[in-house]
Amino acid sequence: MGKYIEKYWDAFALIIIFVVCGLGFFYGIGSYALMDVDETRYVSMARDMFLSKNFLTLYLNHEYFFEKPPLYFWSECLSFGLFGHINEFTARFATAFYALLATLAVYFTGRKVVSAKFGFVSALILATSLEFVILARFAILDIIVSSLVGISVLCGFLTQFVKDEHKKYFWWLFYLFIALAVMSKGILGFAVPCGIMFFVSLFNKTFKKCFTPSYIIPGILLFLMIVLPWHVIMLKTYDPLFFNEYIMKHHINRFFSSSEIGREQPFYFYIPMILWGAMPHAMAAIFVGIEKIKNWQKINFSDMTQGRKFLWFNIIAFVFIFLFFSVSKTKLMTYILPIYVFLANIMGYLWYEYIYEKKHTLLIDISSYLISGIFILTSLGGCFMKYYLPENLYADISSIQWFCVKILIISGVALLVFTKLKNRMCAFMTLVLFIACLSGFGTKIFYQLNYAFGQQDLLDFAKQEKEAQHDLYVVNNPRKYSVLYYGDRVHYIFLEDEDCLPDELYKGTQIYNENSRAIIRNKEYEKLAQKYDMELLQKKRKYSLVKIKSLK
Repeated sequence: MGKYIEKYWDAFALIIIFVVCGLGFFYGIGSYALMDVDETRYVSMARDMFLSKNFLTLYLNHEYFFEKPPLYFWSECLSFGLFGHINEFTARFATAFYALLATLAVYFTGRKVVSAKFGFVSALILATSLEFVILARFAILDIIVSSLVGISVLCGFLTQFVKDEHKKYFWWLFYLFIALAVMSKGILGFAVPCGIMFFVSLFNKTFKKCFTPSYIIPGILLFLMIVLPWHVIMLKTYDPLFFNEYIMKHHINRFFSSSEIGREQPFYFYIPMILWGAMPHAMAAIFVGIEKIKNWQKINFSDMTQGRKFLWFNIIAFVFIFLFFSVSKTKLMTYILPIYVFLANIMGYLWYEYIYEKKHTLLIDISSYLISGIFILTSLGGCFMKYYLPENLYADISSIQWFCVKILIISGVALLVFTKLKNRMCAFMTLVLFIACLSGFGTKIFYQLNYAFGQQDLLDFAKQEKEAQHDLYVVNNPRKYSVLYYGDRVHYIFLEDEDCLPDELYKGTQIYNENSRAIIRNKEYEKLAQKYDMELLQKKRKYSLVKIKSLK
């Protein structure tokens, strides 16, 4: 059997990769509602684009949206058209597909540069890195730009390893995927890949070769052909609004200031984000990494194998991305997502050496024992949480209790046994399957738990009032786009301490009308009831549905 697997290794490796990605990225993605804020916002915009057939200008609730380029929304429209439906599955299919492309790119790059087994290990690590797999099931554009940035840089890496006659093709692919990355999230898609390749080419002493005419001229032309048309049309059609919003506000100001969206974080913000986002594989890398840092004097840069050189390329990419986003004033958790492609190769190299060359055995064994212990102890604690958690908290999380207990105890015991038996591949696959199963079978449960804290109220009200054909006003809560996606005739309104409702600002919409309903937060009900004559129609956990009759 072993010889048969070795003979058809590529086939077996790809089957396993597709199974893991299918379970982790695709399975059940249509079985739960879209999440506030970003999923419902972006999918609403893509739906409007698809239905209106206006594939150039982005709108959010009938207002111009110049925050992002259109590639994500084009991808969504393509998914809608391909499957013939607009629903949760087709909305999430595009992001899952891009995540699969990034995983395959890691496999084939690793296979080309090091070995098929290295590519296999690295691809599975990417596909089961916690933050990457979570966002691969999430209909937002971060996974798309991260995949395109990752693929473009991997193509750039390959220019340093392939034969001279093939280099131009990978340089052209580098520029192609940069252009697509720009069309998914603007200048970030250009700055990150080019910055990485600048330092990689310096490290590899090939900087001058990057400017070979047969590489750079067709590459730049290809880049401009993809990027320029939409940007030129937008500038000509919506100048100066597009320039001020798209370029100044959402590119330059976001990088140098957090004043626009209020997301300023300390420089070290992404360190804990990466540590949890790369779990469960990161713990082994931390242990081995500490040892390598202690012995950094022994590193020999003058005589490196192709695999070692590839490892250093990925380290350069990791450091560049970390510093690039850490220096930025505006920080969001999802911004760091491009780093996981390169972190997967770094961690993959360590696990590859552990599995196939029996290196780092003590440190990675210790990390595996530690993880298995955490899993087993957590599962045991989960069995009895009814007795030590507050009653209301236990009621909230009881729906996920036994799923988590089962998957933790099975994974913890399996990891412990395989590590003890020195079956390194099975120990590694235990971690892979743990995340794949947690994602494939658990996401729906975790989402439904999240809905219970307020979004389910909004979903119920939106669907109910859509069926009743009522105008629905969302009061003092403009970012709850689940009402926009699942409802109809939705308006967002602010009720401040004024003498009357500002109906004149809403072009004839009448919140006092018999066919109008309003959603308000429960904590604001008493305050608004002092000022407005309201009829409480339904009260749920966090929100209430009311009929506002008049100003008192």
